[in-house]
Amino acid sequence: MYEKFYQLSERPFSITPNPRYVFLSAHHQDALAHLLYGIGQGGSGGFVQLTGEVGTGKTTLCRLMLEEVPEKTQVALILNPMLGPIELLEAICRELEIEVPESVGSNLLRLQNALTQYLLACHARGEHVVLIIDEAQNLSEEALEQVRMLTNLETATDKLLQIILIGQPELRTLLKRPSLRQLAQRITARYHLEALDRDETHAYVKHRLTVAGAPRCPFSDKALDTLFEETSGVPRLLNIVADRALLAGFTLDQSVIDETLVRSAAREVRGENKGSDPSSLRAILAIGGIIVLLMFGVALAWMISEYELRPGIGGLANWEEGLLQGPRNDGWQEGAGLWSALTTDSVRAACT
Repeated sequence: MYEKFYQLSERPFSITPNPRYVFLSAHHQDALAHLLYGIGQGGSGGFVQLTGEVGTGKTTLCRLMLEEVPEKTQVALILNPMLGPIELLEAICRELEIEVPESVGSNLLRLQNALTQYLLACHARGEHVVLIIDEAQNLSEEALEQVRMLTNLETATDKLLQIILIGQPELRTLLKRPSLRQLAQRITARYHLEALDRDETHAYVKHRLTVAGAPRCPFSDKALDTLFEETSGVPRLLNIVADRALLAGFTLDQSVIDETLVRSAAREVRGENKGSDPSSLRAILAIGGIIVLLMFGVALAWMISEYELRPGIGGLANWEEGLLQGPRNDGWQEGAGLWSALTTDSVRAACT
């Protein structure tokens, strides 16, 4: 929509993870190093925990990590952990393409045996198996206990399964519960991903614009500062607000995005009312409008009831003939005339 106006080859602030647009701040580099540590032998069979606020880039880092998985490494990625213990084991077996034989015994026992045999076979071939659970803060205590039990699968010298937990800050709170202290003690590496600082926010926006082919940065320095202030440096929010600001700049034919446009875009993203009228005045105006409409409706009903309905051509009443014979364009003009604020610019904005 605005790409041509700003000389872009594509939209630079899509919230869909795209490896070409990855910007690794110092915090993101450290977090990625922890994840790579987790899928390597350095994890030593313990848990690796990565937490971060919503939109800070955990999923993007997970995708980067998966692109750098070493050879002879099998990965089971669980994206929806809102499962019971048995459902979780079933999901792990599906990810690893493990066939669970039908036999006598409980589902839990059959799943555990099938998974153990698979892990032993991978170990014998010199292969490493990693379980990654995203959104791990949604795991129930029962499911977390089942995950902990998986770390008991081992040989005399090695653990058979490396586990990485990725989640929001609530995961840290969850693992502080006394009932989960056994699991917490097995976490060998922890990292909490922070949002971008002011300088990193400037670099992040310019990086994405450069990847999208921008010959220059359309955001002024003050606009970039405002972006940081309005989003606290959270990458996902940065993408949404910056995209909305570019759209507003295109609509207003502004080649330079200033801080006013950024603040307006941020208010729109948050769903805040742009008007300056207090809420009480807005309520009064709304009630007044309803009263006027009701009075108009009563008056119209009275006028119709008083109008003499004389048969016209084809048996139609005169007022029906008038409606049918009137030019369509006149009707559109009458409707448009009811919108007193109608201008060419407002029509273009609405269509956009």
